Amino acid sequence: MTTLTVTEALENVYTSLIDDNAQLDTHIAALKAALAAEGQKEAVVEPSRLAQNNRAGRKLMQSYFKKRGVAVTFKEQA
Repeated sequence: MTTLTVTEALENVYTSLIDDNAQLDTHIAALKAALAAEGQKEAVVEPSRLAQNNRAGRKLMQSYFKKRGVAVTFKEQA
């Protein structure tokens, strides 16, 4: 089994979110492994790529990912 990079794992998460959260937990686990492999502590997500880019949607995402062991922060929008 090949190890994904954080960027590849995040792309899979974005795709899963677009596909009505299909296999989201699997992609979160892969993201967690990629973060650990690269020595990173949190995933930086682009809010513009989220289906619900509002405060409630971002907080829900952070909570869901945190329960699965992945800390999420969001890129600042310029």
